[in-house]
Formats: sequence, structure tokens, C-alpha cells
Amino acid sequence: MKLKEMDREQRAALIKISVSAALLILAVVLTRLFDMPRLLKLALYLPAYLVAGFEVLKESAENIAHGEVFDEAFLMTVATVGAFCIGEYPEAVFVMLFFNVGEFFEELAEKKSRKSVESLMELRRETVRVERGGSVAEAPPEEVLIGDTIIVRPGERVPLDGVITEGGTDFDTSILTGEAMPLAAGVGSDASAGFVNLTGVIKMRVTKELADSAVSRILALIESAGECKAKTDSMITRFARYYTPAVVICAVILAFLPPIFAGDLAGWIKRALVFLVVSCPCALVASVPLAFFSGIGCASRHGVLIKGASHLETLASADTAIFDKTGTLTKGVFKVTELYPNGCTERMLLEAAAMAESYSSHPVAKSIRAAYDGKVDMTRIKDAREIAGRGVSVTVDGVRICAGNAGFMEDIGVLYQGDSYTGTTVHIAANGKYLGRLVISDELKEDAEEAVERLKRLGIGETVMLTGDTDAAAKDTAAKCGIDRVYAGLLPEDKLAALEEIISKKRSGRTVFIGDGINDAPAISRADVGVAMGALGSDAAIEAADVVIMDDSLIRVPAAVEIARRTKKTVLENIALALGVKGVVLALGALGIAPLWLAVFADVGVLILAVLNSVKILWISI
Repeated sequence: MKLKEMDREQRAALIKISVSAALLILAVVLTRLFDMPRLLKLALYLPAYLVAGFEVLKESAENIAHGEVFDEAFLMTVATVGAFCIGEYPEAVFVMLFFNVGEFFEELAEKKSRKSVESLMELRRETVRVERGGSVAEAPPEEVLIGDTIIVRPGERVPLDGVITEGGTDFDTSILTGEAMPLAAGVGSDASAGFVNLTGVIKMRVTKELADSAVSRILALIESAGECKAKTDSMITRFARYYTPAVVICAVILAFLPPIFAGDLAGWIKRALVFLVVSCPCALVASVPLAFFSGIGCASRHGVLIKGASHLETLASADTAIFDKTGTLTKGVFKVTELYPNGCTERMLLEAAAMAESYSSHPVAKSIRAAYDGKVDMTRIKDAREIAGRGVSVTVDGVRICAGNAGFMEDIGVLYQGDSYTGTTVHIAANGKYLGRLVISDELKEDAEEAVERLKRLGIGETVMLTGDTDAAAKDTAAKCGIDRVYAGLLPEDKLAALEEIISKKRSGRTVFIGDGINDAPAISRADVGVAMGALGSDAAIEAADVVIMDDSLIRVPAAVEIARRTKKTVLENIALALGVKGVVLALGALGIAPLWLAVFADVGVLILAVLNSVKILWISI
């Protein structure tokens, strides 16, 4: 991240680290070049220490005042103040400086590529056409009352929830349902705020005020779901809860118990301070955040943006993967997948369908024209008509060709064959004779099956699909890619409820939800780890997510899980290494065998090994 892309707090933190490092280098150079009294050395090192450590000292004091004593801030304070007391000034500043560097990198990673949730407000129309007293006037949506009649033109977004009272159209509902297939609607059909009117002018009777509309509910769900998710404490914080009181108690015992029997109180207090300095987990303070940051960097190299160390740690414990369907497991793009001619060839059926759909802007029509590899002669086509919610009809060389759904075939008295269970069926008739049907389906992503299989190999015990699509289409997709359990026909609030049910039944492990649309945002926000398909996903989903897949490749999901697990393994290795060496050195220091310079040397050696072990994560090949 460039300096100009950082926010004010990040730039301030970077400046603080730079100033402290510069003051430390200056103090080291001057104290090595000139022989000076201890008090002057203290005066040289103290500015560097206070620049790096003032916030830590302040946090420690505030936490103590609130009864929260044993945390990493307290450990940093006790160890570094102890180092000052025995004259080890560089060690005190060095430890505090490294602590700041680790905190800075973690904060930088967590804030990287965050987008404002205010972009969701674009879903709300600024003005609404309201019909009152025979005239039409524009008004803010918050001023429209239940029972008012509003007008929505083609290409506009529905501003409020309501029921269609006049006209018919097709709605793009993907913003709420996640499903790319347009929804045919006519008089009596419900329409939710956020739907896009594709084809016809409609009038609607408002049934809900703005605060109760579908879009407003989703915004509220995202906010409340984020609050419900448990906050994962950092591993260092949890470690410090036990380690810090243990070493402080040991130091107190070392300072005051032996003098009762052996005398020399001052000598034992100094030995206890050496014990505290040695006990400061510099290797952990530097290597643990660095390991997580390296894991985040490795994930970025593989096309995965992880927004913070806590999310990486949680991802490592995942045992349940929950998927949205359209745009996540599937491409969200329609394609003619099946042809069933009746008394004609497939070529003739496809040509008739392309002729009928030649003037339509409907996504289904576009997929049919794309499937027909010939050129449609528009001069042969006359009297094109579009029947909202039914289909289209044209006259070609005197032959009336009709294309549409089963209801359209019934309207024109044509005996048709059954609809498909796995896609949208378009029936074709010519002069009242049934020519056959085409099936338009969403395509499964090429790597969906492999991604699910790899997740299972990584120990993900259960895979689930939550979708707004039909039960038949959902089960067909689940069977193709190996999903264990399916919940179909869900609205955003239903997805969230289903997710809550899954989480409530779990005794251990973490849930990962993978989605792409605004309808998925509440569930993404609520899951232990929310994953958004970034390249095509909505801003809402990306903002709510903890992990963003930058190229929409599902294979990145198991890659992210594997990186998370290797990172956590590295962190545990660093902890074991640091504590093992610390244990030996602390014992020797307590016995007065190990001088401070040897303890510091051992500490630095462990630090170097731990840092190298952390950095190797960057080159993990998945």
C-alpha cells in the first residue's frame, strides 16, 4: 500500500515507527562513540522509547484502571521498564519498537481494500413518481405512503415494495435474490425495492414504507449480522493472559523469597529484573504478527484478499463450507443447454427461436441468439410483438412464430411438452404447430467440483448450498459439484436464518460462507468467515466479507484454507521455539548462571529463526 493510500492513523503510526527507529539509531551511535554517564544514556534512549511506547504505556495504565491487568500491553510495559531499571536501554526500545511494527502491519492488512458500505445507498431511488388526484408528481421515497400509486418505467429501479396494479414487465431480481433469470410479473404480482424494471411501464400500489422495504431490511441485516459475529482475539492476547501473570509472579517470588534465606535483597531484585527482561517474548511479538502478515501476503499472491490476521486464524479452524449458487458455484450466465425438436431438426428449431427472439432485449432472448450461429435476416421478420410475462411472436415469410413459456402456449391453444426441472424452458410454435422446446440453463463453473472436492480433502466435513433458486435446479447443481445439503427458494433473511440454524447446531469448528451478491451480504457478514467473489461480486458482499476472491475462481477457496492452516502451524512452531529456548534461558537466569548479554543474544537468535520461519510462508506454493 502506498503512503498516499493510507488513512491518517496509518500514516501517523508509520511516522511514529520511523521517528523512534531514527532516535534509537542515533542513541546507539552516540553511546558507542562517546563514554557518558548512565543518566545521559537514559536521556538519549528515553525519547525513542516514549515515541514508540507512549500509547502502549497509556493502554496498560487504562487497562489496569479497569481491572484488566495481564495483557500484552502490560507485558511490554513491565519488561521494558525493567530493562530501563537495569540499564539495558537499547533492549527496552528495541522490544517496544518491534511491538509497534507488528501492530502496524496487522492494522495495515485489516484495512487494506476496505470499501465504504455507503455504496449500498445507491440502491435507493432519490425520487419516486407518485400518482395522486389524476396527476403525477415526483417525491422523495420516504414521503410516499402505504396505498399510494407509483409509476416505474423500463430501466428504472423499483423504489418501494408494492403490488403491480397496471401493466406487466420482467424484473431483474438478482440484486436481492442473486438469481440472474428475470422474473415475469403482471397485475397482482409483488415487486420489491431494488428490483430493476426491464421491459414495460408499470403502476404499483405501495405496501411498505421505505424503512420496511427489502433494501432497508438488507442494510439492517448486514449491520446486525456483523455485530453478532464473535470477535476472535489475537493469539498473542490469549497467550499473554497466561504467560504474563506467570512470569510476573515468578519474578516477584525470585525478588523477595530467596533474600529471606540468603539475604542480598538488592541483588535478587536485580536478578528478578533480568528475569523479566529475558521473559519478554520479543520473538513472539515480532514473529507471530509477521507470520499472519506473511500468510495474508501469500494469499494475495494467489488472488485472495484476507482482511486481517484474526480472519486468517479463524479460517484455519473451518470445518463447514456454505455456498451461494448463482454467480458463486455457477457463472450466472445463460446458455442454451438442451434442444428438444418436435417434427423438425434441431437447426430448424433454433432458427425459429432466434427469429422469434430477434427484437427482444430479454437475457433469455440474447442467449438464444448467441446459440444460433447463423445470421438472422431481419427483412423477413414482420409484426413483432412482446407479451409481458408470456413470450414473443413474429411473422416470418407469412408464418406466425411464437416463443414463450407454458402459459403462452396455453393461451394460443398449442399442445406443448413438459418443462425442464433444471432450467428455463422456451416453447416454440409455428402457425399453431408445436416445433419443440429449448432449455436455458446457468453453467456450472469449471472449477466448482474440484474446489468442493479439495475442501473435503482438507477436512471440511460438511458442504451446504443456500440459494434463492428452485429446489430442482439447486439439487441438480449440488449433485454436479458434490454439495452435501441444500436449502432452496431463500430470500436474504431466509439465508441468514438458515445460516443461524447451521451455526447453532455446531459444537465446534467454524463456518465459511461463500457468496457474491448483495442478497448474500447479511450471511457473509454473519458467518465466522465470509468470503466474497470479488471480480463479479457486489460492493455490498465485498464490503461485508472477511475474505475476497479477486478473480472469482472457486479453487481459491481451498487454497485460502490451506494457506491459513499452514500459517497457523507456523505460528505454533514459533511459539514452541520461543518458549522452549526461553524456558532454558529463564531457568539459567534465575540461577544467576546466564548473564544478560547471553540471554539477549539467545533471544535475538530465536527472533531471527522465528522471523525466517514466518517469512517462508510468502513462498508457499498451492
